Amino acid sequence: MRPRRRHPSPSPNPPLGVVTTRRTTRPKAKSKKQHQQEEAEAAPAPIPQHNNHTNRRRMADSGGLSANNAAAAAHDEDEANTTPFPDTVQVGGSPEYKVERKLGKGGFGHVFVGRRLTAARSTGPAAQEVAIKFEHTSSKGCNYGPPGEWQVYAALGGTHGVPKVHYKGRQGDYYVMIMDMLGPSLWDSWNSLGQSMSSEMVACIAVESISILESMHSKGYVHGDVKPENFLLGQPSTPQEKKLYLVDLGLATKWRDSSSGQHVGYEQRPDAFRGTVRYASVHAHLGRTASRRDDLESLAYTLVFLHRGRLPWQGYQVSYYLICFAPPFSGIFLEYIWF
Repeated sequence: MRPRRRHPSPSPNPPLGVVTTRRTTRPKAKSKKQHQQEEAEAAPAPIPQHNNHTNRRRMADSGGLSANNAAAAAHDEDEANTTPFPDTVQVGGSPEYKVERKLGKGGFGHVFVGRRLTAARSTGPAAQEVAIKFEHTSSKGCNYGPPGEWQVYAALGGTHGVPKVHYKGRQGDYYVMIMDMLGPSLWDSWNSLGQSMSSEMVACIAVESISILESMHSKGYVHGDVKPENFLLGQPSTPQEKKLYLVDLGLATKWRDSSSGQHVGYEQRPDAFRGTVRYASVHAHLGRTASRRDDLESLAYTLVFLHRGRLPWQGYQVSYYLICFAPPFSGIFLEYIWF
């Protein structure tokens, strides 16, 4: 006897244009409450909006998770409870400054306004107002002595678009750096303009910022954390008020070997991330050695953000968070899948 042929069951998702006669059961009508609950779950997470006061206090947090911020967050909390900032500062032969209001907080330090207690000028080393950056001696960036940022500022001294450091030294439990007082960041300006900048304004920013990066790259360094919060304008009501500056060199690294003059060796650590997630280059997300193109890629994302008000990937859960503490092979596996 020949076996009876089995007919395949109809596919649950028939191709377009094919009509299936499979009987279906009409689903039960959903209540209004169920509909509202499903809509709330499906809606993307809202992007928090910050006013200017909040932006100054969280100047490094608006672009999402910053690697140096995440690493220092727990330590900063302990540090704030155990080591108060001094009321006055005098380091490296500087005049005495009174420490006033807080301007912001980065991954490795806190920045305050400093006011000179003796007669002073409006700008330069003898300025009445300066920016004072404090970094705790036990922070991640000070494992082997003074912050690495000091060396970068020294190497880039006089470079176009890099603020001048006038004095530096240690006072108590802090490394202290006294530098030029600057104005609002591009993040602050973007907020004050209704969270959107005109194409003409963004074009001017692009020309100036590319010039700054070119000058920095010519000295053998890449910034490593290009974003709106790290571009500052000059101090208001001064000749420099429309000049652009690039600050926060805590993640700057050399792209060129000092002895050979060649590009540094290639390295990849999928478990390591440096920068700010929202503006980081693809190579930075993959843990690759930073190079000049990564700064330019982050600058492109910065300019798009300033003009459009957001980037396409904002509001989505980044898979990186799920594997940042996983073994290195996990990152290699995900790179194979994604790219």
